[in-house]
Amino acid sequence: MADELKRTALHAWHREHGARMGPFAGWDMPLQYEAGAVSEHRAVREQAGLFDISHMGQVDIRGADAAQFLDYVLSNDVLELPEGLSTYCLMCREDGGVLDDVFVYRLPDRFYVVVNASNTEKDVEWLKNAAAQTSFDVEITNQSYETSMFALQGPAALEVFSRAGGKAESELSRFAIDYDTVGASRCLVSRTGYTGEDGVEIYVWNDDAPALWERLLQAGSYLEGGLQPVGLAARDSLRFEPGFALYGHELDEHTTPPEARLKWACHFDRPFIGRDAILKEIENGLSKKLVTVRMVDRGMLREGYEVHAPEGEQIGSVVTGMYSPTLEWYYGNAYVIPSFAKTGTALEIRIRGRSRRAEVVKRPLYRPAYKSS
Repeated sequence: MADELKRTALHAWHREHGARMGPFAGWDMPLQYEAGAVSEHRAVREQAGLFDISHMGQVDIRGADAAQFLDYVLSNDVLELPEGLSTYCLMCREDGGVLDDVFVYRLPDRFYVVVNASNTEKDVEWLKNAAAQTSFDVEITNQSYETSMFALQGPAALEVFSRAGGKAESELSRFAIDYDTVGASRCLVSRTGYTGEDGVEIYVWNDDAPALWERLLQAGSYLEGGLQPVGLAARDSLRFEPGFALYGHELDEHTTPPEARLKWACHFDRPFIGRDAILKEIENGLSKKLVTVRMVDRGMLREGYEVHAPEGEQIGSVVTGMYSPTLEWYYGNAYVIPSFAKTGTALEIRIRGRSRRAEVVKRPLYRPAYKSS
């Protein structure tokens, strides 16, 4: 069937260990396990958690002009990215709208680009079309269905990885990537993640994935309660608190980097697709801006809820809403008219037809643990 959900190499393991499964971006993914999403969230903040994120797209890009090509199609400075390091980039349309946000890793012989699961096929097609319309010598290969991807995140993550036989903390600097062998599994390991905690992301061939997963769990058995597997529900709250975007919510093709507070991910001193439109928008002024809001009145925010000026007109809408396990209260992200984006601004949000008070708060709600104070 054309609409049959794809499965990761750990699908059977997730079901056998009590995961509540659900569809996400065309995949049947673990949403949470028996401990629940809040418990999983706190395990990552306090100790460590292990995520199967093999639904993420993984694209191999190589060729004589691979660096120049990526520097042209992505917003950040890829050409000057040192070998063995990574960077966050945006893939934009000519009008500045964001096609996707990606992580780019520079290896000795190629680049490894990780894209959002919902955009994998679209991104690969777009990259290939961009290559065909230029003279860049580049080869683009979608490896998403041959490889698995794990994230091991939290204050104890690097210790767990070392106990499993992987690289020690001293061998892998923040944002670095390198080859490693963990047990019998040959893999790529990067000191990156999307939770606000330190840790690693691991790329391994599907055939080796189950053994590596079990090895990591065994290595983390010394933790109180063991190493917690974590589903997508907690992954969402973990990325939300430090202010990381989720494509389809904070980002889409009708949102530009400055609107999403991601101008920092654009290097304007060289040409890239969408650059001129973004610069023109900055000059002319934004039509909307991303804000984080805290509920003053009790209430759970949902995508699409209307945001109003106090007792006034609609000035925006919610794109993400949730309970924050770390702050133990209700928060959300919304796009509003820029004049309402200042910290402390009072807002009203329509929840099931009733107005609830909220206010704009300083971002991020949670400062990433790997950043110096």
